[in-house]
Amino acid sequence: MEKPKILQAAVEAADDKKAENIVVLDMHGISLIADYFMICHGNSDKQVQAIAREVKEEAEKQGAYVKRMEGFDEARWVLIDLGDVVVHVFHRDERVYYNLERLWGDAPEVDVQSELLS
Repeated sequence: MEKPKILQAAVEAADDKKAENIVVLDMHGISLIADYFMICHGNSDKQVQAIAREVKEEAEKQGAYVKRMEGFDEARWVLIDLGDVVVHVFHRDERVYYNLERLWGDAPEVDVQSELLS
């Protein structure tokens, strides 16, 4: 499965579960970990888990191999490693605290409405 389709599946799954402030960072040339980071948040533990579960299930339906999912039970920061795409699903309070967008501020933001995801 090519990266944009994995990314598209993750974005659509998060959006289906009403994830807020979905941001995609293009990590090419910045991080060796992944090509894209998708960051979003939910407003409750249950919503965070629902978003993470949906992202995982939709990625698997598309043929992506989910290498790892961490933090699901705590539902404060769930990390889903899809290989070249790493999804960060935060609880609202944790997202503000960790502020990954600022930490990776040199990464260009991908317009989730762009042709890449259409």
